[in-house]
Amino acid sequence: MKPAAETERNTSPQDCAGCGKRITDRYLLKALEMFWHEDCLKCGCCDCRLGEVGSTLFTKGNLILCRRDYLRLFGTTGYCSACSKVIPAFEMVMRARNNVYHLECFACQQCNHSEAYDTPMGCDSDNLAVIWSDTSSPKQD
Repeated sequence: MKPAAETERNTSPQDCAGCGKRITDRYLLKALEMFWHEDCLKCGCCDCRLGEVGSTLFTKGNLILCRRDYLRLFGTTGYCSACSKVIPAFEMVMRARNNVYHLECFACQQCNHSEAYDTPMGCDSDNLAVIWSDTSSPKQD
């Protein structure tokens, strides 16, 4: 993981690392110790403009990648504790102790209440996610 592509005010013209042309725009990006036009710093996989999709970029070999593509290509996948289906490395998840869930699968394992994001939860003796009021002695996370 590399530091963010920083937007800087262009006080003295620089050459773009992407296209090689002089950067005369008001703003430029600085990433990987080089300067870039905003349109030239792109993900080598999906072609998205990296200055617009987040504060970090990733490199592997000669590839410059956005977070999603880096994790899709090089991240490890896991399995949902509720449905046992694959969770891609780039997908957002909910965690309860050692369990990992798709966002849509995260629910109390006793009452099946799925809107549990703002409800106090813990883990029961079997290490399953439960709403505290649904069990007499949850382990607090």
